Amino acid sequence: MTILMWLGISLGGLVVLAIALRAFCAARWAGMIRAHTTRLETGSVDARGRLPSPARFDARELEGLPQPVQRYFRAALTDGQPIISAASIEMTGTMNMSTDAEQWKPFTSRQRVVTRTPGFLWDAQVAVFPGLPAHVEDSYIAGHGRLIAKLAGLFTVADSQGKGEIARGEFMRYFAESPWYPTALLPSQGVRWDAVDDTSANATIVDGPITLSLLFLFNDAGLIASVRAEARGASVGKDGVMVMLPWDCALSDYQPQGGMLIPMTGEAAWMQPQGRRVYFIGHVRRLSHEFLP
Repeated sequence: MTILMWLGISLGGLVVLAIALRAFCAARWAGMIRAHTTRLETGSVDARGRLPSPARFDARELEGLPQPVQRYFRAALTDGQPIISAASIEMTGTMNMSTDAEQWKPFTSRQRVVTRTPGFLWDAQVAVFPGLPAHVEDSYIAGHGRLIAKLAGLFTVADSQGKGEIARGEFMRYFAESPWYPTALLPSQGVRWDAVDDTSANATIVDGPITLSLLFLFNDAGLIASVRAEARGASVGKDGVMVMLPWDCALSDYQPQGGMLIPMTGEAAWMQPQGRRVYFIGHVRRLSHEFLP
């Protein structure tokens, strides 16, 4: 054989090896996601017998709530709306991969949410390099927070998980995204609302040892425009130092969905001393809900 033939065979072998390795890593990642999703779903099933709840929204439960909150529920829901037990959300969008520069990368994601015991799992692929995606899991399951990112599903570039501040930050995401599954914000579902002014109100939710309060701001149509936290753990700088920063989740482009009004665009940002820094913009491409029987 000539050198060129050997070179061709070697390159072909490397290509086959790379394809096989990528397939192996993708399968391994998918297996982890299935295991974590099963735990998420199992907790929700177990909760059905423990947490009695009305199966449908009754407008009478709005009595005594702050006026902007009442306007929101009357705009977003109809009397008799079935209570959401789970949601599946598919998104596309862009993420800034840097904490101190502009390194925006496209992503696609699938997210599973359960509401009987609050939890979610966000499974995303981020196109970090051409042909080399990063797999990302962001989740809150049974009081456990998790953020895992692996390049090509193999090389770990982020792994933060546990209770405490990590779990609190992930639970914060679940609560801020509740307008995608809006019946989860009802008082009958365990949320307490406290008046602030004509266009905002504080909402409080409890899950195990975590008590969380966020500020909800409403637009002229009565819908939720943004959700804010006084402090959420953020990784900043090249060293990834964790600091507590104000956090904002903006919601827009409300569309009818199963008798409800649901935002189709979400934007997350850190409120830094130099101003609001957006790091995530996502667009809902498909959304389905499941309801209590």
